[in-house]
Amino acid sequence: MTMGQMSRDRAFREQQPQRIAGGLFARRGRLRRVLRYGGLAAIFLVAVFLAGFLWFADSVTTLVPPSQARADAIVVLTGGYQRIDQAVELLRRGSGRRLLISGAHPTTSPAQIRKMTQASRDLFDCCVDVGYEALDTIGNANEISRWIHDHGYSSVLVVTNNYHMPRSLMELRRRDRATTYVPYPVVNSDLKHTDWYAEPDVLRTLLSEYGKTLIAYARGIIGWGSDGLRSTAKIAKTSG
Repeated sequence: MTMGQMSRDRAFREQQPQRIAGGLFARRGRLRRVLRYGGLAAIFLVAVFLAGFLWFADSVTTLVPPSQARADAIVVLTGGYQRIDQAVELLRRGSGRRLLISGAHPTTSPAQIRKMTQASRDLFDCCVDVGYEALDTIGNANEISRWIHDHGYSSVLVVTNNYHMPRSLMELRRRDRATTYVPYPVVNSDLKHTDWYAEPDVLRTLLSEYGKTLIAYARGIIGWGSDGLRSTAKIAKTSG
């Protein structure tokens, strides 16, 4: 082998690692950069999600109803009998002139609700309206907004569970910014002084509601979503 051939072989061997080093999986290759930055972005998003959830959980678990709750009227978003009981009690105490129970199932009659809350017939006949159109929180906001403007109210007490309050107020204020909404959270248990993160059911509920709140926020940005209302034909068919 001549000296020239040996030099060419040595140069070839020296170039092999360089070509490999510059390949797809190289330390400074494109794929490694994508994986590295993608991993950092994923870690950042997870951290933001967890930080947001902790803030959300802290804010809803420390919510308490106002001591002197009063407004022109009262609205309650259905989802539990305790909410309706509390709203009827506020009406009975004179915290508002009239009450709307929003999102009731079409098969549930006002008489059934009255018996369930043990309210007087006179109170229901004069001052309680039952809305059957709302399918979800978006529908609640539309149904409530229409009811408010039909009666000319400017301030309303909003009764719903503490974990549901942020999303409810978001949808209501998005639909109607002229009305003053006063939150009246219903607190099922004392989450402020308990380790809620150690309760699987509570943690699951808070995570679910936090996710729905993020979706509601995103929906407001992109303008996507339905009106959340049943058609009158469906209401008549179900109630009939």
